Amino acid sequence: MTLQTFKSMVAAAGTDIRADEKRFSELDAAAGGDGDHGTAIVTAFNAMAKADGADFKSYLKALSDALQNEACGSTSTLYGAWLQGMSDAAPEGAVELDPEAVAAMFTGGLEELGFTTRARVGDKTLMDALIPATDALAAAMGDGIAAMFKAAAEAASKGSEATAAMRAKFGRAKNLGDRSIGPVDAGSASMACIFNAFAREGV
Repeated sequence: MTLQTFKSMVAAAGTDIRADEKRFSELDAAAGGDGDHGTAIVTAFNAMAKADGADFKSYLKALSDALQNEACGSTSTLYGAWLQGMSDAAPEGAVELDPEAVAAMFTGGLEELGFTTRARVGDKTLMDALIPATDALAAAMGDGIAAMFKAAAEAASKGSEATAAMRAKFGRAKNLGDRSIGPVDAGSASMACIFNAFAREGV
């Protein structure tokens, strides 16, 4: 995967996120949240659109910094940690990654995010999409990068859909108890959207 391909993947994810802004906010409100997830994730991607870098490490660091400096709220904190972890795991000076390095980069992002949030699979958060996506991406390493992102997108979508049957354990929605069951988690839906864009653009 070249750096330019990855930049195109991030841009494609931003386009899809903006197109689904209203749905993400509606899901957030339906599950008892603030109803602003669509606005927050679009703000995050608009901030990231201004970032650039000459290699994977510097580009991912610039994405993380853009979130911390320009966006606000839990979305930028969580995504900033994810991208910082990816930057830390990226090889120094690399402008092209093999499947093993791609898997290591995404695994590094998930590990760093795990220090920022205690949420795991089953808690009705973005982690319900991100954890299975990261696992599926690594498991498909031997099949090539396109297959890796296809597997990740499928796992993210499936993980997000599963949140409909879950009780929220984080954020404002946790106060609803069983009443949070029913809607898909907005954060997981936007994460699945991102991986589906990655899969489409990264072929």
